[in-house]
Amino acid sequence: MKELEVLMNKRWVLKSEDKDLYYRVRDALGEVRKYSNEKLGCQIIDNALMVKMEKIPVIPESFMGIKEFSSREEYVYLCGLLMFLEDRDAQEQFILSQLTEYISANMPGEISGWTVYTNRRRLVRVLRFAVAQGIMGVTDGTDEMFMDDAEGEVLYENTGTSRYFMRNFSKDIMTYSAPEDFRESEWFGINEDRGPVRRHRVYKRLLFAPAMYKEDGSEEDFEYLKNYGRRVAEELEQLMDCHVHIHRGSAYLIAGDDCRIGETFPGNNSLADIVLLCNGAIREKIENGEWETARDEMCTVNIVQFDSMIKTIKANHGAGFSKQYRDMPEGEFVKTVTNEMEKWMFIKQEKNQQQIKICPLAGKIEGRYPADFTGGISHEQ
Repeated sequence: MKELEVLMNKRWVLKSEDKDLYYRVRDALGEVRKYSNEKLGCQIIDNALMVKMEKIPVIPESFMGIKEFSSREEYVYLCGLLMFLEDRDAQEQFILSQLTEYISANMPGEISGWTVYTNRRRLVRVLRFAVAQGIMGVTDGTDEMFMDDAEGEVLYENTGTSRYFMRNFSKDIMTYSAPEDFRESEWFGINEDRGPVRRHRVYKRLLFAPAMYKEDGSEEDFEYLKNYGRRVAEELEQLMDCHVHIHRGSAYLIAGDDCRIGETFPGNNSLADIVLLCNGAIREKIENGEWETARDEMCTVNIVQFDSMIKTIKANHGAGFSKQYRDMPEGEFVKTVTNEMEKWMFIKQEKNQQQIKICPLAGKIEGRYPADFTGGISHEQ
């Protein structure tokens, strides 16, 4: 079911951007929707503009945010933009000053001070994201004009897809008081550890994140894998080019060469090579008894020790890194590598305890330079 992989790999399929793919996916929706409803519990939205699978994770992770954004304010601006577009028809045009006036009226304070360069830069980042996603298009002008001067104008056109960007809720979210309320609303009034809800949760955790750890969710999820893991593995392997690995306290979906359900690790970049080297160093420390794993297969170390390991990796192997990472200041290098490892669920940062929790996935894939390494960027896996 390649069309299922398409919907899992993309936010949505827009008719305006790829008409052939749009019709191909719509023609296959009968089979795709049946699988999505039965196994994933994901709603599929289709209309004259687009086809979209609502991919709501079971456990929110930091890497699931919008990678183009680097501040909370940008999410606020995005919400303001979506509110602004909600009252506009498809193909209706508007100028940038109409949007900034709307944000100033509805979100007063420092965030709407457009004479501040940082605010303009953040809004431009949101606008570029919205254009890239197909939420709106640029008709005339360039956002560089607004970046340089708060009076700069750009003419945009609303595509009509903005109203489908956000998730639809069955309850009024104004009654919610904590982030957990958004997660619970998906299964409101249903026993989450029985029947289809548990099945949906297990499939989502396998497909929507790099790893599924026993400690993160309900113990019922691993009980389900214990009873039905072989059936789940056979089904997913037949459906996609992938393999399911189930261990005592963790489970993973390993993508094959023809699997297209999202970003995969390792990528063809220097940062992935560095992470692989770090995983090799971690495994070596555990095998020689320097670091110890607990019964849940996790290994907790002091953040100073972990940072020291990354610094040693750079000192010993930096000649093989790309110029960007060779020249990067030590503190920034450590932060960049640590964040990338957390993104792929190799580690968890416990900043309040000044600790790093090393996860079992770090032991499944590692890299080493050849013994005669003198430079270059090749690695062995």
